[in-house]
Amino acid sequence: MTKVLTIGSATMDVFVECDDANIVSVCSKNKNSDFMSYPYGAKIDITTFSSNVGGGGVNTASNFANLGFETSAIFKIGKDIYSEGILDYFKSKNVNLNNIIQKEETSTGFSIILVSFQGDRTVLAHRGANAEIREDEINYDAIKDADFLYVAPLNGESNKVLEPIVEYAHQHNTRICFNAGTTSIKRGFEHIKTILKSAHIVVMNKEEATMTTGIQVRPDTKTEKFSHELIHRDIKKMLTTLKVMDYQIIVITDGGKGAYAYDGKKFYFCPVFQSPVVSTLGAGDAFASTFCAALERTKLNVGLSLMYASVNSSCVVSEFGATEGLATFETIEAKLKANPEYTYLET
Repeated sequence: MTKVLTIGSATMDVFVECDDANIVSVCSKNKNSDFMSYPYGAKIDITTFSSNVGGGGVNTASNFANLGFETSAIFKIGKDIYSEGILDYFKSKNVNLNNIIQKEETSTGFSIILVSFQGDRTVLAHRGANAEIREDEINYDAIKDADFLYVAPLNGESNKVLEPIVEYAHQHNTRICFNAGTTSIKRGFEHIKTILKSAHIVVMNKEEATMTTGIQVRPDTKTEKFSHELIHRDIKKMLTTLKVMDYQIIVITDGGKGAYAYDGKKFYFCPVFQSPVVSTLGAGDAFASTFCAALERTKLNVGLSLMYASVNSSCVVSEFGATEGLATFETIEAKLKANPEYTYLET
């Protein structure tokens, strides 16, 4: 059985939905921005309230275990009521927690997720212990023993462990999936390029890819002459720029528009698998980790792996909570069989 080790954040998430929330769109010359708003100074009744665990480390470890992989996780928590909730959650999950870091002098990560009537969300995040992982707290033997290392976004001071753990994994032939976060990206392309060189799979959303490469997807560049193109040429340029080594597969997700991939030979596009949207929290983690897992399941079929990822992501957004809707491979394959018209495209 393939051994997967994940490293990332662990949080206690509180979901709040209120019918009085408004979505306000502000348009300027160069961009459009949407804001969630509440009446200032008012006391507002909550329509829906729930709590669950989350964070990139928790979400992806849960998913890999649910998909049948031998899974262990590295994340950092405190010794408080929130850490108790996270540890209780894992009692029912087949995830090895021998490598987690728990310190009494820090606080466990905590998030308040404000959910809109459209299904999207705004997250108020207290990073806590998630931003305080030190290199001397990492169990490097676990990295060496793993077949696959999944690196979720690492924030704050924790980002400093990224280079040494990726380099160590690469030296010991542990395959790496790198899901970039904004802390890494803000350090500049030359910095993140050192990480990209070691990663076998790189997953970013379109906004992160734009920040990393400096390439904007401009509406005016897709003229009628290029209207037959499957993938916008600015997206293609992002994909080729991010692919710095021959053995890499690059994936860029674009929310409700679907996802793109490039393996050095072909470009791929996969539309979203349609489903009801309750909350988008955890969808990106489900997509990225499922894609990595599906590559093994499908014997490196990139297009089919994108479809698996999209289906599992659609299951997550149909439920409150970042891990509530996670599907098994059998469930994913049953959904694909029941929807034969759903497919990917390649060029």
